[in-house]
Amino acid sequence: MANGSQSICVIIAAKNAADTIAIAIRSALAESEVAEVVVIDDGSSDKTSDVAHATDDGTGRLKVSRFDTNRGPSAARNHAISISSAPLISILDADDFFFKGRFAAMLAEDDWDMVADNIAFIQQTVAGASSMVPESFEPQSHFLSLKEFVEGNISRPGVERGETGFLKPVIRRSFLDRNALRYDEGMRLGEDYELYVRALAAGARYKVIRHCGYGAIVRGNSLSGRHRTEDLRLLYEADRAILAAANLSAAEKAVLREHERHIRSKFELRHFLDTKKQKGMGGALGHALSRLPAVPAITSGIWKDKTARFRRSPQQVSDIRYLLTGTPIS
Repeated sequence: MANGSQSICVIIAAKNAADTIAIAIRSALAESEVAEVVVIDDGSSDKTSDVAHATDDGTGRLKVSRFDTNRGPSAARNHAISISSAPLISILDADDFFFKGRFAAMLAEDDWDMVADNIAFIQQTVAGASSMVPESFEPQSHFLSLKEFVEGNISRPGVERGETGFLKPVIRRSFLDRNALRYDEGMRLGEDYELYVRALAAGARYKVIRHCGYGAIVRGNSLSGRHRTEDLRLLYEADRAILAAANLSAAEKAVLREHERHIRSKFELRHFLDTKKQKGMGGALGHALSRLPAVPAITSGIWKDKTARFRRSPQQVSDIRYLLTGTPIS
């Protein structure tokens, strides 16, 4: 596997991505290790499928499939896995891209079940992002534990978002098959997080390298920023399901419970605000009184919202920032 020759299936789940998907597909087809690029048009109302087909490079590696109705990223990715055969699986978002040479660095060693690299978050206003050369970092690597991975998905006040859940690993198909792992098709938020936690609970060796091979475009209208209240409920219930089913250490259980509380607090606040919008303040107060254990999360969330303008918000201070810190090579 060290040479990685034509061993990777790149999966792109896309909805209304006609403006960006060509760059994503081209960046994947440019990598010599890529055997298949599978695009799933998840019920788009624009010309996503047409643009995807037009980006075919004639090598026979591109496959485009379309859902008539939107089924969500989990269903799209599971379908892509089912109609592909390459031994390694890589997820690429439809508005992102790979830097040239991404996979050579990731496949240099063979001691992992999942391997992820650094991500460059690039502001949408940066021109020619897909042709830029990212910073080079000292060759550092480490293996993520379940505890470390989950901790990295708990946002902290005043700290710029940088969750380990953003990492885009290459995954061995054999590991997924051996452990009967696929995406939870009921989830539309945190589906990657949930799958990776279950993989780590099943003993996955999750290696992370500092080399940067993934470019993520930062957009103000990201779909992930418009999740439903129900999506938050499903995410914290996923933590509960893992706690009930997996054989975990005390430390792993503790951090999963912390993540569950973190997400549940967001859900309770959103649920309260939804009720206020639908039934007015009286209805919202009645809702809160009927859910007394949720009151601290609701009041805390409202306080944070009302005082947000007095706190310095974490912002991306430059056009490009990297998810993983490390020592750049000058």
